[in-house]
Amino acid sequence: MATPTRETDPGFGIYVHWPFCLSLCPYCDFNSYLAREVDHVQWRDALLAELEHFAARTGRRTVTSVFFGGGTPSLMAPDTIAAIVARVRASFDLAPDCEITMEANPTSVEAGRLAECRDAGIGRVSLGVQSLDAASLAFLGRKHSVAEAVAAVETARGLFDRVSLDLIYARPGQTAKAWREELARALPLAGGHMSLYQLTIEEGTPFHTRHARGDFRLPAERGAVALWETTQEMLATAGMPAYEISSHARPGEECRHNLAYWSHGDWIGIGPGAHGRLTLGTGVVATRQTAVPAAWLASVRRQGHATREENVLASGEIRDELVTMGLRLTAGIARDRFRARLGGEPEDILDAARLARLAGGGFLVLNAAGLRATPAGLRRLDSVIGGLLG
Repeated sequence: MATPTRETDPGFGIYVHWPFCLSLCPYCDFNSYLAREVDHVQWRDALLAELEHFAARTGRRTVTSVFFGGGTPSLMAPDTIAAIVARVRASFDLAPDCEITMEANPTSVEAGRLAECRDAGIGRVSLGVQSLDAASLAFLGRKHSVAEAVAAVETARGLFDRVSLDLIYARPGQTAKAWREELARALPLAGGHMSLYQLTIEEGTPFHTRHARGDFRLPAERGAVALWETTQEMLATAGMPAYEISSHARPGEECRHNLAYWSHGDWIGIGPGAHGRLTLGTGVVATRQTAVPAAWLASVRRQGHATREENVLASGEIRDELVTMGLRLTAGIARDRFRARLGGEPEDILDAARLARLAGGGFLVLNAAGLRATPAGLRRLDSVIGGLLG
């Protein structure tokens, strides 16, 4: 029997959402809120209570990843992080290589807290550098300087075995040449992982209003494709090929939490606005927690959790999620995932004519391993997924 891989057995994760930030970035549409003061004891107790609620429902499963996201989770009190990690250890079995990640901003204040976060149980840090260009940092609303970003990365690499950098490209006026030069500066700083996101304009953000008003323009499609191709070429040459449409890693350095997410694995989501996917006796259950912090906190105090929505997914919903997320991975969707989630082969689950048309056009490959997008398919993935699912 073949040994399960991360693609065929994505593991079981826990996601902890910390919703607070010291400032809000104009491009961000995550569930985040401005807060200068937080009652950390109150929030620690509530997060632990919601974790216990889900632990009672799932049983003592083996946890392969814990991910502290936000918001700005590096603003959490280190003893809150330590308490959550300790409760995970008490309520679940931890895989020997369990990955415990925290997102952080590279300001000097947060960089100074990294050692405490490591001591609290964090083993991997993801730094939101976003740019190594001062003007671009100002445009993106970031509060750190280029020098602070570099210093934070160097500090993190001295403290953690695994470090990831986030950068945003396809910024207004950005050329492939300028992006190549910025990547050349970033690569020596990077550990084993980089997340490289094209700037998108999300509804409800300040950038959406400013973009609609004509304050700035993003690169045209041809320019954006050139930037994407530059990214793929340079990262592959550096030994960090893409394993997902926006994520690059040295072999073995892939983010385990995100692999579980993209492979439609199971994870518990706690904290305001957190989503989860759990395989229970009723089927695959989608959970969503109350988004507004004060309402979330009140609900947890009242009933031990703040689940706002809980739905058993229909087979069509599972199919759509599996395809939409799984095709982001360069390895695609293993046949085992179709069997585990939907009880059949992709040929039986997906529309044969649509599959044939996209495969014939050079956008998808369906073989003994499973279903994946080709490089041409990854460049236009939204259209490919729309053409496959209708």
